[in-house]
Amino acid sequence: MLLAGRKMPAWIGIFTMTATWVGGGYIIGTSEAVFDSARGLVWAQAPWGYALSLILGGLFFARKIRSFGFTTFIDVFERKYGKQTAAILFIPALIGEIFWSAAILAALGITFATIFGLDLETSILVSAAIAVGYTMLGGLWSVAYTDVVQLVFILLGLGISIPFALDTVGGLDQALAQYDQAIRHGFRLFPSLNAFTGNDPSWGNEIWVWLDFALLLVMGGIPWQVYFQRVLSASSDRSAIRLSIYGGVCCALMAIPAVLIGLAGVGFDWSSSTLGEAPEATMVLPYVLLEMTPPLIAALGLGAVAAAVMSSVDSSVLSAASLFTWNLYRPLLRPGCSDKQIKATIRWAILGIGALATWLALTLQSVYDLWYLCADLVYVILFPQLLLALYDKRSNRKGALTGIVVGLVLRFGGGEPIFGIPPFLPYPMEDPVAGIQFPFRTFAMVSSLLCILLVSRLFPETQQSHEIAKN
Repeated sequence: MLLAGRKMPAWIGIFTMTATWVGGGYIIGTSEAVFDSARGLVWAQAPWGYALSLILGGLFFARKIRSFGFTTFIDVFERKYGKQTAAILFIPALIGEIFWSAAILAALGITFATIFGLDLETSILVSAAIAVGYTMLGGLWSVAYTDVVQLVFILLGLGISIPFALDTVGGLDQALAQYDQAIRHGFRLFPSLNAFTGNDPSWGNEIWVWLDFALLLVMGGIPWQVYFQRVLSASSDRSAIRLSIYGGVCCALMAIPAVLIGLAGVGFDWSSSTLGEAPEATMVLPYVLLEMTPPLIAALGLGAVAAAVMSSVDSSVLSAASLFTWNLYRPLLRPGCSDKQIKATIRWAILGIGALATWLALTLQSVYDLWYLCADLVYVILFPQLLLALYDKRSNRKGALTGIVVGLVLRFGGGEPIFGIPPFLPYPMEDPVAGIQFPFRTFAMVSSLLCILLVSRLFPETQQSHEIAKN
């Protein structure tokens, strides 16, 4: 149910790894960033950021975690620090998966409700019911096999639509020329070197915000159960590394259709469309398909978006159910439970978490904001904890708990609009419009890491397992 019997072939693993990351939010968000005149391609960081996170995960984390035969990555903390500390670190991991599922379902519902005039609730409920249903029946095997089909749909649906969209604006060369004129930083994937040295006035302190989010995506993209579930299901250590690295490469390549669709949207004369004006950046992908491609091609493209959503929702719901069952129910709520009870609990957890994610998608307006906050916490809290639990033999429970507290204080010290928390720490580079441009997320992560190292050495624990770090 959880790890497909640890027999996942490499080719299926690569498909499911890629399809999980290339979700509806990934595709729509990439087109949105490319189309947004205030941001542009240089702010479409998710494709290469998540690709690098998968590659780094394969090089430095996959073999080490898989060699212990763990079931979830939270098992690292349970083995190193004990059940209670692991239960604390389990919270941001679980909440992140739930809000990711909710955000993706909300994106699907809003897209189809806006484009087709469908009922928002119906769109979300039907999508959630299908994904939760087959995940309950087959666990990771059903998720993996449907991911193969869904990835093919994404490739075909978006791939067929791109020539039509580009032809509408005069071809690729014309689209690139128009893009360079319309977007502030032009068709550039990364900032110039002058931006990092302070010699590019078009960036200013904004470069530090760019760098903060880039590091968040690269390193904060590693400590997710949805990733390690595939690593731990691999048939061998070598296969686990391979599916991570190849999955990262495929993840980056799968962003190309979304980039080209955003590019075409910039060069299109929206005054001649049925809208009469350019759509909001968040809706550019579906409207490019509707306005710039034939009806059949548009239907295939929107079907690709739906397939992308399903491939991420099922994976995330199963990952959250895995964490709940294995790291909370089994060790703390029902010690000594049988395999049969665990299997039944997994199915009930899939149903319950799927229902919760659906409810959040239907009721919360700020579900995306909440998911971004969870991604922050995964980066600030879980990444330094996972890194040191695996590679520092002297890190201990006192250091881990101190690192959690320090990371939380420094992260929320930069303020959090969702909870109405104003900034209460005097971070530099505060702009009256853009807010704090100091990279306080990365500062909080590094500070948390240093606190774990320091406190663990100042207050060593006599009875501590060094097995993980020594391996």
